[in-house]
Amino acid sequence: MKAIILAAGEGQRLRPLTFTRPKHMIPIGGKPILEHLIKTLKGAGIEEFLVVVNYKAEVIERYFGDGSRYGVKIEYIFQKRLLGTADAISSAEKHVNEDFLAINGDLLTSIDAIKSLIEAHKRANSIATLAAVKVEQASQYGVLKIESGQLVDIVEKPSLVSPLGELVNAGIYMFSTEIFDFIKLTEQSQRGELEITDSIRLIIKGGKRVTVAEIPSDRWLDIGRPWDLLDANARVLKSIKPENHGDIEDGAHIKGPVFIGENTIIRSGSYIEGPVFIGEGSDIGPNCHIRPYTSIGKNVRIGNACEI
Repeated sequence: MKAIILAAGEGQRLRPLTFTRPKHMIPIGGKPILEHLIKTLKGAGIEEFLVVVNYKAEVIERYFGDGSRYGVKIEYIFQKRLLGTADAISSAEKHVNEDFLAINGDLLTSIDAIKSLIEAHKRANSIATLAAVKVEQASQYGVLKIESGQLVDIVEKPSLVSPLGELVNAGIYMFSTEIFDFIKLTEQSQRGELEITDSIRLIIKGGKRVTVAEIPSDRWLDIGRPWDLLDANARVLKSIKPENHGDIEDGAHIKGPVFIGENTIIRSGSYIEGPVFIGEGSDIGPNCHIRPYTSIGKNVRIGNACEI
């Protein structure tokens, strides 16, 4: 099975962080969002990837290459114009000949969530299966209207939603190759784009099955705004494993899970409370206090008596 990862956009809401890289390459817990996603999908059994790129595509291609160092195969598809999610998926049509997964490249999810979506799609034998997640701020997403386990409509960013939360489109899909026929029939939205949700509506109008697979809200996080990066970083660091590849001087104290990269030095008097990630080639201290859920990049210098 192949996965199509949609990674062509810039992420304007995350400026200035996206001035030099696409949002999918913003580091979370020391690794780009896209790396976390690829590793999750590989853990779910997917080893072939079609990454749709446009904005600063070279940053993504240079970092991941052909995917061999991750034990996967990666091909890149350049979306000439950013004409929406349906257009991005259709750009990969000639590369797939069986059911496939499509996923937004700016989210975090889990191995078990992906596996459950794949299994639900296999059981349903439908053209499309959407991952759904319950969120409180549902007005920011496409709310799913479901009857008897089948999707009947997607309401984009409704003004009236339940205060208890609603099931929304998680941006993760399983499709049969029939989806390409419906994409060809899809008309441009008011934004001038071809939306995959409009293609899915055409499936429903045609009397075909569209299945919904709910995933737990703690197994999904959309990263579209600056404050989402803080939530994502905390979520990733909660599962970080303590490793030391650097040098910890006498008098430095490490508490809890802390990852220390190669050629990094933690100087005397520094106090680090995990979970914390520190990249390679960094110089911390002396007498620094690094608090929990801090992520420090590579080649960073944090001087005497700083608190982070």
